[in-house]
Amino acid sequence: MYVLPSLFTVGTLVCGYYAILATQRASQFLAAGNLIMPGVAPEASSYLAQASMALDNAARAIGWAIVFDGLDGRIARMTNTTSPFGRELDSLADVVTFGLAPAILAYAWGMSAIVGFPGAPQFVHNIPWLVTFGFVICGAARLARFNIDAVKPTTDRRFFVGMPIPAAAGFVAAVVHFYKQPVTTWQFSAVWLVIVGILGYLMVSRMRYYSFKALDLRKRRSYLVIIIIGLIVGGVWIYSEPVLLTLAITYAISGIVLRITSRIRPHPPAPEEVHAA
Repeated sequence: MYVLPSLFTVGTLVCGYYAILATQRASQFLAAGNLIMPGVAPEASSYLAQASMALDNAARAIGWAIVFDGLDGRIARMTNTTSPFGRELDSLADVVTFGLAPAILAYAWGMSAIVGFPGAPQFVHNIPWLVTFGFVICGAARLARFNIDAVKPTTDRRFFVGMPIPAAAGFVAAVVHFYKQPVTTWQFSAVWLVIVGILGYLMVSRMRYYSFKALDLRKRRSYLVIIIIGLIVGGVWIYSEPVLLTLAITYAISGIVLRITSRIRPHPPAPEEVHAA
């Protein structure tokens, strides 16, 4: 039983490794397609289609990794097999799968137009890899802070402090899965660059995100919960592109909305100090 949660963690790591290989394969197709004049040779569209398929496979692998990552911790808690080894292994796997793999995917899918923009200064070409590297650093820092806060007895398990790194990776994967075809204009690449930078900031911010860890599936639930879960699963299975993108955007914005509402909502007055007679 102690091996079972670690097997799911290894599955997370395998998905991240596959996503990196698929992204590298897509970059090779894109590089080969640039050697052919678009619109002249039919091979150009074939290379683009193969690159889009490889990028989509990388995004799907990150999506499956999120499923495995959610199961390993829940299985460990349900079977009472949590261990320091499993916690450290999970963090190391998350750095690769949800830090490095989505950063490489975001670079290959949406920032090639900036890197190859003719006439731009050299520092402009270096901005994409700097932003994606910042994404990796922010994700690693987010995991380090989570490992420290998790052992504190006063930690509120209902919320994460900062956007979880699987959610940030899922946002990147959902966008790539929705559009598939890589970005070819520098305007959209610039927007994508800003989005990736915002995701890195959200991970190291103090905004609170719902963790779903307080949701106990062993307790009796209303049949409406089963209907809602069934609709979500069916929507993901049939309309995966728009449903997953909607879920990713909603969760990313939820922390910002929660921060705004907590500041607008009036706080109860502090109790007056009572002096002894």
